[in-house]
Amino acid sequence: MFYGKRLFLRPYEKGDAKIVLAYRNDPEIMKFLIPGIPYPLSVLEEERWIEDQARETERKSFAIILKETGEYIGGCGFNEINWKARVATIGIFLGQPFWNKGLGTEAFQILIDFAFTELNMNKLKLFVFSFNKRAMRSYEKNGFKVEGVLRQEIFRDGQYHDEIVMGLLVSEWKARRLVEAPRSV
Repeated sequence: MFYGKRLFLRPYEKGDAKIVLAYRNDPEIMKFLIPGIPYPLSVLEEERWIEDQARETERKSFAIILKETGEYIGGCGFNEINWKARVATIGIFLGQPFWNKGLGTEAFQILIDFAFTELNMNKLKLFVFSFNKRAMRSYEKNGFKVEGVLRQEIFRDGQYHDEIVMGLLVSEWKARRLVEAPRSV
């Protein structure tokens, strides 16, 4: 388990399936998720997905849990890990009741710290839809920089949207940590 101030990340458990399913079937959440995730999922499919996570080597997914209540609030993880290049693609989603509280930013910081300290990654990257301004602000708060734009990459709500590629290097992460570290006088 990996801890922050208000949250911790842990591997998914079979008991998470119903709440994960409820969040992933929420149309407001689905519009921000990558294409290819089946919609709607069944509890059985969600349980299978959770079981498969334990065997994955190229992907790692974590449940985001509120410390205070033990409540599941969303998920995050590595959608793809290139161990040779030490580059991982990361992603996150939160249930609607937990939006706009800084929890996504905190969860992402925990995931980033884990990637650079425990997995020895050199770079993290992510893809975000151009209409997801809230997520882009959160990623920028964590040091991610825009690396490119995939023009009209996604079709949602009857129109095409760009997909933004963002990245964070371990050297940038280390520099940010030095600046943010408390200094003694």
